Amino acid sequence: HMLDIRAKLAEGGRIVIPVEYRQALGLHVGDEVIIRLEDGEVRIFTPQQAIKRAQELVRRYVPEERSLSDELLEERKMEREG
Repeated sequence: HMLDIRAKLAEGGRIVIPVEYRQALGLHVGDEVIIRLEDGEVRIFTPQQAIKRAQELVRRYVPEERSLSDELLEERKMEREG
């Protein structure tokens, strides 16, 4: 875990993410991040992390051997075939 770092809020609500944190997240200038207000905290994460979290959540309810994407493709195929 990294240490807490103090930062100042700049004009327009800007805050700089420290270089160590950007490196740890693999962030570069121009990359998109997701910002979430949760339990009184601001959380910043990458879209890839959001996808991973969503996949982990779905896996709690869907067995590993079941492929939802394959099922969706099969449904679409059946719809096309009428």
